Amino acid sequence: MASIADNLLTVHQRIDAACVTAGRAPSSVRLLAVSKTFGAQEVLAAHGAGQCAFGENYIQEGIEKITALGMQGTRTLSMPPLSPPLEWHCIGPIQSNKTKGVAQHFDWVQSLDRLKIAQRLNEQRPVNLPPLQVCIQVNVDGGANKSGVEPEHALELALALQELPALKLRGLMCIPEPADFAQTLEVMGKAKVLFDQLKAYPHKGKSLGLDTLSMGMTADLEAAIQAGSTMVRVGTAIFGKR
Repeated sequence: MASIADNLLTVHQRIDAACVTAGRAPSSVRLLAVSKTFGAQEVLAAHGAGQCAFGENYIQEGIEKITALGMQGTRTLSMPPLSPPLEWHCIGPIQSNKTKGVAQHFDWVQSLDRLKIAQRLNEQRPVNLPPLQVCIQVNVDGGANKSGVEPEHALELALALQELPALKLRGLMCIPEPADFAQTLEVMGKAKVLFDQLKAYPHKGKSLGLDTLSMGMTADLEAAIQAGSTMVRVGTAIFGKR
């Protein structure tokens, strides 16, 4: 059985090859390791292989992991603070009663799709922490079971976020319905068009200046990179089947 380090190497090779095919620099795509349902030891193994950014779908599980691997938890694991530090992304749905934990523990939220949740995160972000980095989740293909704002409402939410000082809008995230390569590329291409439009939108004398288009997972990262993704979220290909 391949190790987590071996799997990470294979994923990076896939990313590099996809970038070459798309005529892009491999450095233009970040890898987010989706560690949901896997424990602190698996995260440590990935970190030991050079991975620092991790995504969690389930908030309480993520908080437990963040705490275990944080400054307090290092005493339990008999290890010094991790260097470079871990970067934690919330990539799952957020209910109102979970915003405080997200605001206090995570570095990023990629699944923001409601102003109410954004306002609560803004109010509950501790003043000693840097702004919470956020992406708007867009339901780009209209999937009935997908979270996310409709594309035509993304600008409205993006502009509202500019008034929340404890949040920093970085870009868009989407999770298209499974499809073949051509269909996936078409849908993700629509997300890239929307991203470019928002990125250049004039606001108070300057553009919104977004830099993150998060799309693509284990099964479709090649199509995502071809379409213009700057961050792929990969779990199964790194940690194995859940």
